[in-house]
Order: sequence, then structure tokens, then C-alpha cells
Amino acid sequence: MQSAALRIGTRVSPLALAQAAEVRRAVATAQAIDPEDIAIVPIRTSGDRITDRSLAEAGGKGLFTKEIDEALLAGRIDIAVHSAKDMPTQLPDGIAIAACLPRADPRDAFVSPVAARLGELPDAAVVGTSSLRRKAMALRARPDLTFVALRGNVETRLRKLDAGDVHAVILAAAGLARLGLAHRASGLIETQHWLPAVGQGVIAVAARADDAHARDVLARVDHRETTVALAAERAFLAVLDGSCRTPIGGLALVADKRIAFSGIIVKPDGSAAHEVRRNGPVSAAERIGADAGVELADRGGADFFAVG
Repeated sequence: MQSAALRIGTRVSPLALAQAAEVRRAVATAQAIDPEDIAIVPIRTSGDRITDRSLAEAGGKGLFTKEIDEALLAGRIDIAVHSAKDMPTQLPDGIAIAACLPRADPRDAFVSPVAARLGELPDAAVVGTSSLRRKAMALRARPDLTFVALRGNVETRLRKLDAGDVHAVILAAAGLARLGLAHRASGLIETQHWLPAVGQGVIAVAARADDAHARDVLARVDHRETTVALAAERAFLAVLDGSCRTPIGGLALVADKRIAFSGIIVKPDGSAAHEVRRNGPVSAAERIGADAGVELADRGGADFFAVG
């Protein structure tokens, strides 16, 4: 039996598998080979196993990448497919982001059977989200809302909504679209008023830093504008030491060799926020993101994200 030309590591969720299949199609097209010659290797991560508490309590968003990183470094897989927003700001030594596919819609989607948008929810409505950013942004607009932490995949969260456990959920629009569930969105929340998570909508592909073959293959599918935007956003997050414990949003838009960056930090209870905007040439993407992070760190102060 012929061995696979490439082995793609991914999480086991339906969304993760759909994203891995998207990468497989892109790589197969670039190499002019049959997609079936590329193996998809599902890997159950700590983040998939721990569903009884928030990521912040469990140890952070690196829980979605740890076992996949280990498989990559051990040579059991050749490349790893991630939702960029799930990747920790500091990657393990020996691993690098080698490509990004074209970014999908970065916006958050509001899903509810009782309202078309957040502002139309009834008083003291219950919103399901496991994201501190989404909770803080929502509290900024609606301090009367109550929140329930929802873990599990997209379908699980929608089932809890359909069962009446919550009045609304907030999910990534890109994830809904990739699962064929875009019709479930009651409305999309515009980024002018509600910045997404850093990397939201981006499928990032990691490889071993010293694997010249895998990196060459991935260079053929890399969408440069998305990679540049992600670099600016991750530089911003790194300065702020961003994690799932810190309500931070950021979005970089690239056009005509220019980059426009917007960032926000929000207190966990929504009581205060600071925003920043930067723009410049794409060649300065990481510096632009980092400078924006430095400004917000200075404006927020050391205890900005403290609770209580």
C-alpha cells in the first residue's frame, strides 16, 4: 500500500475536519495530485476532552493545539491545521505557521430564536458563550445580560440553544459557514462596533520549521494578504500577553499593499474599553500590530484585566 504524500493533523471536531479537508483540497490542487493521496489524521486534544469548565479555568487555548504540536514535532504528521484564533501567541520551538488559506468572514454571528440582534434581547436574557471577549463586548452594550459558559463544538452549542437553555449564542460566522450552517445566524455583528478574536476566520497551517519539503508545498497555497494580516494581529496579541483569560479583539485588513489595524481591550465586566487604530505598509505589519499593543497596554495599565 502506497504511503500518503502528506499527513495532515487536525482536531476531531466536525469544523476542524472540514478545515483540514479544505487544506487537503488546496494542497492537492497545488501539487496536481489526488486529494486521497493526502491523509487526514484526527487527534483528540485536551481542549476537546475538557468540556466541563471554561478554557481560562482549564489552562488556556493552547489546549486545542498541544497534542497536535507533539505529533508534529514527533514526525507522526507533516503539517497541522488550526483555527488561527485557537493558537497560542507563543508557538513551541521548532514549529512555524507556514501558510494561511484566504480568510473567511471574520465577524461574529448572533444566533437567537427570540431576537435579530443583541440589543433586541429581552431584559436579563441568558446568552451562551465560552469567550471572555464576547461576554465583555456584550456586557459593554447590555450590562443586564446573564451569561452561561458553553463548551463543545458548534453543533452542541446550537442544540443547547434549540433546547431553550439560553436565549442566544454568539459564534464565529466563518465556522457556521464552513459547516453549512450560515442560515442559523440571526445577524452578523459588524466589526466597526465589535472586533473579532485575533485570527478569527483564518485557517492557519503549521509545519516543522526545519521541514523544507512541507514548507515548500505550503508556500504554494499561502494567501499572502491573510498571512500578513495574521502576523499583525498576533504581534498585537503577543504584546498584551493575550489569552483566553483576557478580553481582546483585533482585526487587520490588507489592500493595495497597505494594512489597516484595529484593536480593543475590554474589562471583563464590560465597564471600560480602550481602542486603537493603526495603518501603514504591509512590510511593517508586525511592527504596526506591536505598536498598537504597546499603546493599549499603556492606556489600560497593569491591572486593566483584573476581576473585582
